[in-house]
Amino acid sequence: MGRISKLNHFIAVSPIGRYFKLDGSPSSSSREGTKFTTEVRAGIATFITMAYIISVNATIIADSGGPCKCTSEINKFCIGDENYEKCLETIKHDLITATALISCIGTAIMGIFTNLPIALGPGMGLNAYFTYTVVGYHGSGKISYQVALAAVFLEGLLYIVLSIFGIRQYLARIIPMSIKLAAGTGIGLFLAFIGLQKSTGIGLITYEPSTLVTLGGCPQQEFDSITGKCLGHKMESATTWLGILGFIIMSLLMLYKVRGSVLIGIILVSIISWFRNTAFTYFPNTPQGNDRYEFFKKVVNFYPIQNTLVAMKFDFSDSEIWFALMTFLYVDILDTTGTLYSIAKFGGFIDDETGDFEGSTAAFICDAISISIGAVFGTSSVTAFVESSSGISEGGRTGVTALVTSICFGISIFFIPIFASIPPWATGPALVIIGSMMLRTVKYINWEYIGDSVPAFLTIILIPLTYNVAYGLIAGIGSYLIINITIYIIKILSRGKIEPSKKSFRDNWGGDGLSESDVQRLSNSANPVSPWLIQLHNRFFNRKNDDDKNQFRHIIHISPPEVKKDVINDENVERVVNDYSDDLTYITNETTGHLNNV
Repeated sequence: MGRISKLNHFIAVSPIGRYFKLDGSPSSSSREGTKFTTEVRAGIATFITMAYIISVNATIIADSGGPCKCTSEINKFCIGDENYEKCLETIKHDLITATALISCIGTAIMGIFTNLPIALGPGMGLNAYFTYTVVGYHGSGKISYQVALAAVFLEGLLYIVLSIFGIRQYLARIIPMSIKLAAGTGIGLFLAFIGLQKSTGIGLITYEPSTLVTLGGCPQQEFDSITGKCLGHKMESATTWLGILGFIIMSLLMLYKVRGSVLIGIILVSIISWFRNTAFTYFPNTPQGNDRYEFFKKVVNFYPIQNTLVAMKFDFSDSEIWFALMTFLYVDILDTTGTLYSIAKFGGFIDDETGDFEGSTAAFICDAISISIGAVFGTSSVTAFVESSSGISEGGRTGVTALVTSICFGISIFFIPIFASIPPWATGPALVIIGSMMLRTVKYINWEYIGDSVPAFLTIILIPLTYNVAYGLIAGIGSYLIINITIYIIKILSRGKIEPSKKSFRDNWGGDGLSESDVQRLSNSANPVSPWLIQLHNRFFNRKNDDDKNQFRHIIHISPPEVKKDVINDENVERVVNDYSDDLTYITNETTGHLNNV
């Protein structure tokens, strides 16, 4: 037995191995093939693929201005204002620490309490909605940064309640499938749009009064910071071309399936930008550039959260905050539900009969708790990251993977000067890449039926063009209701004689776009009530008094098909009862008669 095998065996038989159900552990439900060293490798892989959020999220949230105040009457966004820019740099440092810290804590909570290899962090798209829609660029919106954080905090608490009582899945089903898919696509375009702009990306597009946007890419000295226009010399900016190079590098690395493609691209562009006295330096010979360089030279330094910690302000006098709160909640429900189930399906954790995965309720509660903790630190909603699938593909199957990822995020907290020195033209390409990945869902939208396709298109196009996720959802849901209610009224008035074309292609509302057989299967097997409530009810209110049946009181539902088949065969009833008596399941009607005869 080699050293690695000995280490795997030692950990497996330890209390750690038993708790996380590693292969070879004393646990009766150990997960086959899970090894400690494999879980460690998987956790590192997950961190590498999602480490980019530390700088990207901080850059986006800092665009809200945080608690910094812009007092200029002429320069609305205080662009170029030395004092305001200095305040923003401080806020960005706070947010880098906050992002790494909440990713560390949230991922650890997820790993410990769900035993799933899923990592958490501030959600891309949700942070853009928080910054550019709710608070506004440099605080130009109707709601302050502090009040918006309070809304996120309350959203987390509401999410906990909804998850505990099993209401979350109902809310997720209310939205038509076409709108759900379109929302992800629209947010992808939104992120790409942000990554192409001057202040938050590579500067490829800038403002133009007649057309709203136009081709940019001008050097800093040719950029009017007040109007946001390029005065000339378009596509001559060294930083724009460096950002384009970064985009090409990321794309090629992803094409060849290199782990951490986005992170590698960000690092390469950043390293090039750290050389001083160049046209693409992030440390120009200006007071602000010199301050950045002095902070960068510290390399290893713990930077405590100073200005964004517990910055919440519970002032809900403005009706806009309630609208923002509900949008936060709904977008997060859709995002987290979709991401968690996608990851669970990729990892093979989904039960084909119930359509659910082990520890789903705990996973949603962990996510909700992390949302509220993140708001305390000063960042937007936290969610499960689809990049967790990279760790799963490396063999991660337990919470050990998540704990390793958490430790990596914890270590990154001590390298804040490095993450604070990543320029926007390094993170901008990452936003465009992420946006392109989110557009994959557009192919699943039902384009054959106008009642589904038109609302989906309105959602997609209005999210980036209005710079508002909520407006896109309102347009999509509103048009869906108007179109389909009108169709229903016409059907009633015509007594079913007038039907829309291609009616058979329409999605089932509430069925998540599944076939009728799938919907029927799920409705028969998946109980909408939270599993822990079912167990609690059966524990205290569904006891059997007959001593001959007492051994079945913990059986709630025998779901595996092979079990049902065995139970129906009288010869195997006793063996099945012995094998499955510990399952917390409900005895189905088709097996009750056989069990009563034992």
